[in-house]
Amino acid sequence: MALWSGRFDGNVDEFTQRFGASLPVDKALYVQDIAGSCAHAAMLAKQKIISKADAKAIQDTLAEILHEIEKGEFVFNLNDEDIHMAIESELIKRIGAPGARLHTGRSRNDQTVTDTRLFAKKCACELMEANMGLREALIACSTEHFSTIMPGYTHLQHAQPVLFSHHMLAYVWMFTRDFLRLQHALDAADASPLGAAALAGTTYPLDRKQTAAALNFSRVIPNSLDAVSDRDFLLDLLYACSVSIIHLSRLCEEIILWSSTEFGFITLSDSYSTGSSIMPQKKNPDFAELIRGKSGRVVGDLMSLLMTMKSLPLAYNKDMQEDKEGAIDAAQTLKDCYECMRGMISTLTVHDDAMYTQAAKGYLAATDVADYLVKRGLPFRQAHEVVGHLIKLCEERSCDLEDLTLQDFQAECELFESDVLSSLDLQAITRSRTTYGGTGHKAVLAQLDEATNALCSNRKTFTSLAATIVPSH
Repeated sequence: MALWSGRFDGNVDEFTQRFGASLPVDKALYVQDIAGSCAHAAMLAKQKIISKADAKAIQDTLAEILHEIEKGEFVFNLNDEDIHMAIESELIKRIGAPGARLHTGRSRNDQTVTDTRLFAKKCACELMEANMGLREALIACSTEHFSTIMPGYTHLQHAQPVLFSHHMLAYVWMFTRDFLRLQHALDAADASPLGAAALAGTTYPLDRKQTAAALNFSRVIPNSLDAVSDRDFLLDLLYACSVSIIHLSRLCEEIILWSSTEFGFITLSDSYSTGSSIMPQKKNPDFAELIRGKSGRVVGDLMSLLMTMKSLPLAYNKDMQEDKEGAIDAAQTLKDCYECMRGMISTLTVHDDAMYTQAAKGYLAATDVADYLVKRGLPFRQAHEVVGHLIKLCEERSCDLEDLTLQDFQAECELFESDVLSSLDLQAITRSRTTYGGTGHKAVLAQLDEATNALCSNRKTFTSLAATIVPSH
């Protein structure tokens, strides 16, 4: 019989019991559930609601159960509805009345969301650490290939030459923003609902601040209705995961293109590639494709919880049982994808010559030729038109801008002088982008320093936040 079976005459139907059970999912929260129960028992004893002896018996036995679960020796009873019932029923089985007193002043409503908030904090913290590992790999790659020139693109067409390091740093900044989103998700989860009971609080003189402090929550949720019905913190976590995996999917798309025969910009290591069962020559970017594909499931997890929470009346509803599976899946998926991408970036080979060769194609110096004229007094729109005529001439001759003579340039505009030919040099073009955030060598060096400093600052933040996560023991 279930622990709540007092007002029922019969057992739950076998199918509905299986349908309504969350144990297969929420048993992942066993550490948090036991930590919450230990904190609750200690508070009950301090408030003289239960005896110190009962509290000690509860805590000692919960420690035994925790040890058994971690060693794989604990047998979960499939008849238990959830992790809370599984642990509490075993506790009562072992120590009797003291175990039965643990739930005094507490409901599964506040117990469940306490566990979930603790777990969300843990997930966010683990993701922040993985995020920093990936950024470190991207910064190292940018540093190693600092001077490599590649074509920059808009509409996937050659646009202007950029440093490869500049291109990779764009992703560093994306993931830096993702770190802040994960930090916000951790902060959103960092509030204790324990003591809100079912929805209205309780008549027992609970000390909610004590349990919050014991569980390393920074604050207590002030409204008992909100405490048991809020899942915004999970939406924040899922949103952070969704944005970050979208960033990963963008990087994956470029890795897939760059590793193709048509581009030839990079070669992935064997550890992050697969072959074909029929075509012996193939080296496929399967893991980049997998990360790109997994973005769908993470975004789907966000959409699922958004729809679950839509129109739910206060306070707790059974619908909310669906909150954990997607969040657990999204967090684990993103963590795995971070790790996979870190390894991919750390081991890939960059083909500098291939990038430079492509940067020399597609009239990437066109904007700089227009700027050359502007600096000599021609309005930009007129300069744009002049260079457009020169590009058309190149297309007619099947040549590039550097193949034109000074006479060809001067035939379009008398402001061209012999030094125009030096403005076609790719190194000079990239070095000239000296504005903050630009692709010039000095600007990218400054950006590398800034990205490295941001990573160092985030590591300090992470160290502080990691100390607030409920440990495994």
